[in-house]
Amino acid sequence: MHFVITPVRLRRRPPPYGGQWRAALLSPVILTLLITALAFSTPREIAFSRLLPAAPALAAAMWPVLPTVLLGIFCLMVMIGLSFVYTDLGTPYTAAAIVAVTLAAAYASRVRLQREEALFHIRLVADTAQKVLLRPLPHRIEGVEVESLYVAAQEQARIGGDFYEAAATPYGVRLLIGDVRGKGLSAVGAAAAVISCFREAAYDEPDLRGIIHRLDTSMTRHSAAFPAQDLPERFATALIAEIPHGGGSVKLLNCGHPPPLLVRRGEIRVLEPTTASPPLNLAALIGDHYWVDTVALAPGDQLLLYTDGVTETRDSSGAFFPLPDWARRQGPAPPRELLDRLHRELLRYSGGRLGDDIAALAVRYPNAGSPQPPAAGPR
Repeated sequence: MHFVITPVRLRRRPPPYGGQWRAALLSPVILTLLITALAFSTPREIAFSRLLPAAPALAAAMWPVLPTVLLGIFCLMVMIGLSFVYTDLGTPYTAAAIVAVTLAAAYASRVRLQREEALFHIRLVADTAQKVLLRPLPHRIEGVEVESLYVAAQEQARIGGDFYEAAATPYGVRLLIGDVRGKGLSAVGAAAAVISCFREAAYDEPDLRGIIHRLDTSMTRHSAAFPAQDLPERFATALIAEIPHGGGSVKLLNCGHPPPLLVRRGEIRVLEPTTASPPLNLAALIGDHYWVDTVALAPGDQLLLYTDGVTETRDSSGAFFPLPDWARRQGPAPPRELLDRLHRELLRYSGGRLGDDIAALAVRYPNAGSPQPPAAGPR
């Protein structure tokens, strides 16, 4: 199971009572009835009744305390009933075992429920932090269609070092995607610092270089205030894109990030930077010279921005995911459908074992005169 960002409701959600889960919930009852039937229908020498303590033990793994205790009482009553049929079953010993196991199962059920409650609140906090860090994007920003995807490599993860943002500014639609080196809370903190800075700088700075300078400064200050013990140097790759009002072109400033793909009438172009720019927080080591590339953007063109978790996804043989080849086979697809396809293909390609967090943005400048879906608020 891999987590994809969706809005969260601040309440406990009921468990998914599908067919398989319902059968699992009934398994203690089924086990009890099966043991009871075998105990009454088989010779006493087999003594299936000695398996009755297993039923409340199994119930502790999935039932609340009271049903677990009630099942234990039922098993005890079954054992007492058997004693009237077979007088030499060793009823006192089995009954004592049922009582002991039921008490232990009730305690285990209580502890499990407490841990589930604690996990629920922890995940609630993580969901809230996720919405602050990677807040849902509008479907459309000033006529530009924007869709996002985030998949955590770890099953229980909510947020990580990959990040993205989009904003409507006086200079056009500006997009940010990046990846902080490393994992854990230190990477999340660095990502939060970069995103917070971008949300201010994107509106203030007329030039993309000014935004990157501010992001680099923010990253440097955060790294100095919260040094990462697991890494000698904290840095982040980042890509900023700007689609000016009226379209016609897109400006790209790539700081060591995987190059985006431009999809135009079924043709795929990898937008490699003309000159490499340094990642964030490495300007002091390798210089602070940043280069902006301008690429023509025609109506109907689509950009795919992504982190290295996409291209570094491996199959069973260790081969990397061929993103450009995959994109060429997709044909025309709206941004949401394209990202959904990408998500499914990455899970299939990796066998469901993603090795890194994944973030992606699909951006399309619509054709002139094409039907415009109603603008939607944040998802």
